[in-house]
Amino acid sequence: MFAVADGRVKNDLGAIASARAVQMMVEGFSRVAEGASLASVMPRLVQDANGAVHDEALEPKRRGHLISTTLVCCALRNDTAFISHVGDSRCYQVRGGEARLLTQDHTRAVEQCKAGAISSMQAEHHDRRHQLTRALGPEMPVDVETGSVALQADDVLILCTDGLYDAIYPEDIARIASQNKNAGEVARELVAYAVQSDGSDNATAQVIQIRSIEMAGAFRTRPATAAI
Repeated sequence: MFAVADGRVKNDLGAIASARAVQMMVEGFSRVAEGASLASVMPRLVQDANGAVHDEALEPKRRGHLISTTLVCCALRNDTAFISHVGDSRCYQVRGGEARLLTQDHTRAVEQCKAGAISSMQAEHHDRRHQLTRALGPEMPVDVETGSVALQADDVLILCTDGLYDAIYPEDIARIASQNKNAGEVARELVAYAVQSDGSDNATAQVIQIRSIEMAGAFRTRPATAAI
């Protein structure tokens, strides 16, 4: 299981929210029973993370302050990735030199796009493209979006924050991720390219390289991955 969170307050409270969300995901996943349905497990873990961030805001010293974070996470089993997210942190799948966006931002701009008021291209550059319609922390419960995607050997999954994808094109993400480099090198190059191109926001990239896969029902080892 892999997770990236982006605190929505530009101070220590944002860092607290994102760290708490990831901590809850990691701890919760470590207790998941073997063979449990990941399609059910992932949104439940995100709800638990939301509750933990929400509780942080109830601390006496933090009352009256907004504490919230985005979260994108995925878990791998056999030949499938199960992806849950809240907010505008994203998951891309890179295959055959192309980057495919697997998540849909929970923002005002995307809502307007769904309603037909603006085009998808306009939504990418809209002044409300980062005005969130949901995030972890403000409300209980939170609406978690969960989906799945089939994997192939040599696929690359990239979990990232808006500071990364706002600064570079999907073509650049695909080009960098398709190099014959390890996951750590790819992640560092993605972030460095984003900072060089823009640098106005924190940029995070978590890279998952699928070395091989097993078909569901095959009694072999789990997918070999590398990540940073």
